[in-house]
Amino acid sequence: MKALDRALQRWRIAKAKPFIPSGARVLDVGCSAGALFRQLGSLIGSGVGIDPELREPLVVGNARLYPGRFPKDMPEAEPFDVITLLAVLEHVPRSEQSVVASACARLLKPGGKIVITVPSPQVDVILKVLRALRLVEGMSLEQHFGFEPREVGPLFTGAGLTLVAQQKFQLGLNNLFVFQRLEH
Repeated sequence: MKALDRALQRWRIAKAKPFIPSGARVLDVGCSAGALFRQLGSLIGSGVGIDPELREPLVVGNARLYPGRFPKDMPEAEPFDVITLLAVLEHVPRSEQSVVASACARLLKPGGKIVITVPSPQVDVILKVLRALRLVEGMSLEQHFGFEPREVGPLFTGAGLTLVAQQKFQLGLNNLFVFQRLEH
C-alpha cells in the first residue's frame, strides 16, 4: 500500500469512529491487515476481522483476523455491537450483496450499528489515473462491480435494518451509511 492508499483508509476509519462506542465488540468485514483495529486500539473491546487477501489468521490487539470471504468463511461468533464494511460493498458481486446484508443483520446485536462506506461511481476514473501515476496501488479496481451508493439503503433496510445516518465525505466522492438493528 502506498501513502495515499493509507491516508484514504485512515480517513474512512475516522468517519466510522464516532459510531463505535468504547468497549464495543466489532466485526470488520474486509479488514485488510487490521488497520481499523490498529487505528482505534483500546477503543474497541474485542474484534473479529475477515478478509479474502489474508493468507493466515492474525491477532491484532484484542482482535482476531481470519482469511476468507464474508459470510461464507466467517467463523462462529457471538453477535457484534458494530459491524464495519469500509470500501467493501463495491467489491461484492451483485448476486451476493443481499446475502452480505442479511448476514450482517443476523450477526448484529439489537441496538447495534452497521457502518458502511462506498465510493461514488466517478471514483473509479480518478483511481485509474492515480494508479497510472503510481500514487495508489491498494485499490482493487478490477474487483469493482459498478456498485451505486443509492443501492445501499434498500439493500440493508430490506434486511430489516433502519438507516440512521448518511453523509458524503472526501469532497463528495465517498459515502457513509449507518444502519441500526432496532431493539426487539
